[in-house]
Amino acid sequence: MILKEGKKLAICSDHAGYEMKCIVEGYLESQGIEYDDYGTFSAESCDYPDFAHPAAFAVEDGSHYPGIALCGSGNGIAITLNKHQGIRAAICWNTELAALARQHNDANFLVLPARFIAPELALAIVDTYLNTGFEGGRHQNRVNKIPLT
Repeated sequence: MILKEGKKLAICSDHAGYEMKCIVEGYLESQGIEYDDYGTFSAESCDYPDFAHPAAFAVEDGSHYPGIALCGSGNGIAITLNKHQGIRAAICWNTELAALARQHNDANFLVLPARFIAPELALAIVDTYLNTGFEGGRHQNRVNKIPLT
C-alpha cells in the first residue's frame, strides 16, 4: 500500500463528485485508512479550485500522502491540482490506468471522473491505485524531468 506511515490521505471534490466522494470515504473507513476531507461538503454548486488547492498543499507539504480528487469529468480538478509544483495528478477511469499512473508516473493524486464511472468501478480504481507501487528505474528519470524549476 502506498500510504505512508503517520500520514493521512487528502480527499476533495466539487459538487459533481460529492456523492461519489462519500462512497470512497466509506471504502477508506472500511479499510482503516485515515483521511482529511478538504471539501466540498454538499452537492450544492461550487468551484473545484476552492477544494483542490488546499488538498494539493497538504500533499505538497508532506503532511498528507497520497490524495484523491473527484469532479464531474476529472479535468477541472486535475488541471488545478497539476498547477502545483509537487503534484502529479492522474485522471483514471479504469484500473489499468490507475496501475500505470502509479507504476510509471508515481502519481500522488488519483482523480476520478465521477459522472463517467460507476461506484463499484470507482472503488476498484481506488483499491488499485492505493495498492500499486512506483517502479522507479527509467520511470524515475522521466518523473525527475517534470518540474520546470
